[in-house]
Amino acid sequence: MRLLLVEDDTMIGESVLDLLRAEAYAVDWVKDGEMADTALRTGSYDLVLLDLGLPRKNGLEVLRDLRTRRDRVPVLIATARDSVRQRIEGLDAGADDYVLKPYDLDELLARIRALLRRASGRAEPIYEHKGVSINPATREVSVGSQAVVLSAREWAVLEPLIARPGMVLSRTQLEEKLYSWRNEVSSNAVEVYIHGLRKKLGADVIQNVRGVGYMVPRA
Repeated sequence: MRLLLVEDDTMIGESVLDLLRAEAYAVDWVKDGEMADTALRTGSYDLVLLDLGLPRKNGLEVLRDLRTRRDRVPVLIATARDSVRQRIEGLDAGADDYVLKPYDLDELLARIRALLRRASGRAEPIYEHKGVSINPATREVSVGSQAVVLSAREWAVLEPLIARPGMVLSRTQLEEKLYSWRNEVSSNAVEVYIHGLRKKLGADVIQNVRGVGYMVPRA
């Protein structure tokens, strides 16, 4: 999954960036509202973590412009504990949820997972198919009764597929979920990770739609 982090505080931004990347999210980080607006106009994201007190263009303006363009990307507002008015304004402007600063990191991750799940139209967090069970919240994967360990990159490929069972994602779309701006993408990276996933989970879990891309069956 690819996220946009909009945060002008370097210390907070670095800690959140490290947290999200450790969870195998691809993250782009911008530090002001104008850069956020540009990123959202030119890139494709699964979620935006948006600070409100930004230089050059405040977060509410970024959010309002985003919704004016009818962009439905989930937006999680980050705000201080005493800014009740900002939270109300943000939700009324089209934010999907908010998280309080200073962050409780576990809560931040849980809210991100919930918004991503809601955006995919999937209320049930656990994906199950023919003996394969995948829990995105805990990153627990099993085949039958046997636990399976996935690498961070394997998980990053698998997660967007199980978020929308039955939907075909092209190699380019999966690459966008895997890599942020600074990463170099090898030409066969997606194929390598899918090959590894099939060896661990079975050949039927990730299906190849010839000439189009990849999908997982509906649970």
